[in-house]
Amino acid sequence: MVNDKDSSADINQAMNQSVFLLDVEKDLSGDAGLAYDLENPLMKTTQQLHDLGQSLWLDNITRELLTSSTLSRYIDEFSVTGLTSNPTIFEHAIKDSALYDDAIREKALAGKSGETLFFELALEDLTQAADLFRPVHNATDSVDGWVSLEVSPLLVDDTAATIEAAVRLHAQARCPNLFIKIPGNRAGISAIEEVIFAGVPVNVTLLFSREHYIEAAEAYMRGIERRIAAGLDARVASVASLFVSRWDVAIKDKVPDTLKNRLGIAIAMRTYKAYRDLLATPRWQKLAAAGVQSQRLLWASTGSKDPAAPDTLYLEALAAPDTIDTIPEKTLLAFVDHGQRKGVMAEEGGEAEALLTRFAQAGIDIDALAMQLQRDGAQSFVMSWQSLLQCIESKSAALAL
Repeated sequence: MVNDKDSSADINQAMNQSVFLLDVEKDLSGDAGLAYDLENPLMKTTQQLHDLGQSLWLDNITRELLTSSTLSRYIDEFSVTGLTSNPTIFEHAIKDSALYDDAIREKALAGKSGETLFFELALEDLTQAADLFRPVHNATDSVDGWVSLEVSPLLVDDTAATIEAAVRLHAQARCPNLFIKIPGNRAGISAIEEVIFAGVPVNVTLLFSREHYIEAAEAYMRGIERRIAAGLDARVASVASLFVSRWDVAIKDKVPDTLKNRLGIAIAMRTYKAYRDLLATPRWQKLAAAGVQSQRLLWASTGSKDPAAPDTLYLEALAAPDTIDTIPEKTLLAFVDHGQRKGVMAEEGGEAEALLTRFAQAGIDIDALAMQLQRDGAQSFVMSWQSLLQCIESKSAALAL
């Protein structure tokens, strides 16, 4: 995955701003149930999204975030209530910091290497982060306050191995607010049903379309329905992660300027309609009556990749109740500094279908591109994973001398 990485100067500059004077706009949706304090001119935009019912999760994890109390500050000041990780994030964290060196040396001298060594490092970070989110996890009855760890991307086409790895990693972590990330491709969908049935919380990743989302939601429901039939606890959490900005990167040179940076948002709007429609179905209502948590829709890949576009583009467009927005650190700080909460995504999809028709007329095959993006995403994770393991191998060898 391509990640938005900050320079230390960028982060320090943003964090040294002690007060952010942000105007609080009236809710454009007309929903009187939204709890905005319109008399408080200091309310941060992140707090506005939180009050809307959208969770903000940080798309980053480093040992420095933990040891410097930066993550604690984000929780306290910016309404951050969860965290996601991926191989590229961990590669940068380990390669760019000496904070992992002692642990790598100790584990290497104990004979550990490769994936075994990495997962121990990752779980040390993630369980510490999970502890910071435990109060919100408990206060929301396990709806929020999650962290995520990915199974090895090398298993992307192996259903049985993915199931085994997900169950093993979750047991190894012994952490109640840890999601195991499983890709929503063909092999992953089959694994997701079995892993949910096994009682392991799942973050379904690499979803790119409404159809991908529906497949993931149905896999989740099948796993839960099987648990109910077997007399097992029906409360096994899951989120479904839709990747947004990669759509716009893929077609940036193929559409007129009037359509640039609009496809990812249109796909998100279409998928949000499917999400709301599913929650209104008799099948889901039956599960809800049994105490099942909804599989919340999560917006991933929300950092703007176009230098000509606003750096808060996707956060401002994706405000929606009962969703999660996982945000690169640079984008989070930009949103706190100068972002605006402009409105609420329409449950009926808004202008999504009209926009998608315009893209089709411009020659964009949405279905084919969704499949290609999922394949490319899986391959990029494999490449990142291999680079991560090479980084750990090199560090282990150097530190063991």
